[in-house]
Amino acid sequence: MTDNKQTQKKEAPKPVNPSNFIGKMVLGKENYYLMILGLVVILIGFILMSGGKWTDPNVFPEAEVYSTRRITIAPIVVILGFAIEIYAVFHKSKK
Repeated sequence: MTDNKQTQKKEAPKPVNPSNFIGKMVLGKENYYLMILGLVVILIGFILMSGGKWTDPNVFPEAEVYSTRRITIAPIVVILGFAIEIYAVFHKSKK
């Protein structure tokens, strides 16, 4: 007795034609613009968070380190940038 599984021939995989994938991107143009916008917003947030050079290393400038810009505004801007990135990935174009 022969087994049916052994007698069946397996088909060779079909070669992939690269020209079928040209112009078929996963995300649209609008998504990439939104992603660039999100990256710019994140960069602005990190720039707001950065500090300057201290004039005297023996003195701790508490008002400069714990300023509203560095502690509150900058993290909110960075989180907003990440929210824009998430929206950019999940956004579907109207086409």
